[in-house]
Amino acid sequence: MTDMQPLYDLAPALELMALGIVIALGPLAWVWWRGRGNTPVRRLQALTVLTLFLTFDLVLFGAFTRLTDSGLGCPDWPGCYGNASPVGAHAEISAAQEAMPTGPVTHGKAWVEMIHRYLATGVGVLIIALTVGAWRQRRAAAQLPQLAGVAPALSPWWPTATLVWVCLQGAFGALTVTMKLFPAIVTLHLIGGLVLLALLCVQAVRQTQMTQGVVPAALPRGLRWLLGVTAALVALQVVLGGWVSTNYAVLACTTFPQCQGSWWPDMAFAEGFQVWRALGLLQDGSHISFAGLTAIHYVHRLAAYLVLAALALLAWRLRRAGVLRDPARWLAGLALLQFVTGLSNVVLDWPLVAAVLHTGGAAALVVVLTWALTASRATAGATASQPRAGADSVKRVSA
Repeated sequence: MTDMQPLYDLAPALELMALGIVIALGPLAWVWWRGRGNTPVRRLQALTVLTLFLTFDLVLFGAFTRLTDSGLGCPDWPGCYGNASPVGAHAEISAAQEAMPTGPVTHGKAWVEMIHRYLATGVGVLIIALTVGAWRQRRAAAQLPQLAGVAPALSPWWPTATLVWVCLQGAFGALTVTMKLFPAIVTLHLIGGLVLLALLCVQAVRQTQMTQGVVPAALPRGLRWLLGVTAALVALQVVLGGWVSTNYAVLACTTFPQCQGSWWPDMAFAEGFQVWRALGLLQDGSHISFAGLTAIHYVHRLAAYLVLAALALLAWRLRRAGVLRDPARWLAGLALLQFVTGLSNVVLDWPLVAAVLHTGGAAALVVVLTWALTASRATAGATASQPRAGADSVKRVSA
């Protein structure tokens, strides 16, 4: 990027918005066609589930974008050198690539970055459609007396909050580019994507409960508490993992279970967890030391032991209680996946496939734990009960 290239160039914004609408038309048309004989509630539920799936794919592609160093493939926002695609920026990209062949701007990286932006715009349009559909559903229910006493599957404020959040997530995406991969911003962008998954998952589960007439499973208070604590530990571990990735600290330890031949290597915690600083630098402008990167890596590794133990215990307790069997199986499988991919990142020099799968496993854990929390409730009894279906149970699903 030349010194004269502005960081924000809104000239291609309308073209990008139009492209996002075109991308979203495919999923919208599919939901309409598949659900043309269904009620509006079922169509909205199907669109929510599909949007959740596509958002998960977007998170994976975002990980691929970051791990291939494509985040600055187009160093302005929202377009690429003021164009809606790398095709229009061919001359600028070629000049940057010729000046620095292994630098952040190449034709391949530009396409990866712009495809990520296209897909994100499409998901944003789908969330707008969810919001509009939810408010229309609420208004229709209020106008039909025969629906009195049957609450909507979910308050329309849920998709509205999701729309606000996806706009905030877009702002973090812009800052990721314009602030040159500032670690705190990149980590917040990653966390924002996982929060978006959780918001959509809550809506998908609640709407599915409504359409299928299922009430939340009753869990003993102790088991419900363990579920909440495990979810909090996973959330903390996701933040630590994002900090490892955005600071490129994965290879600070290349052996397992020891690090640099020691159970407690030389670490500089003050440097490693100095949050507001540029990539590779400290606040005073000096470079972060290897001991600082080691601290980032090793804290994530130590926390992983606790998280894996909590996931194993939770999966075992759910299976023993005979409740939430599907989430229990997913938790056990994902815990194994995270261990294998995390170990592969360390001993195999951070292979791309393992790194993307590790991010995908973290995202899947967030979805499954949100699913389990939303599909259950605490009970004072000592035994758990499976969710029950029935016509009367529809009214008992909380909004």
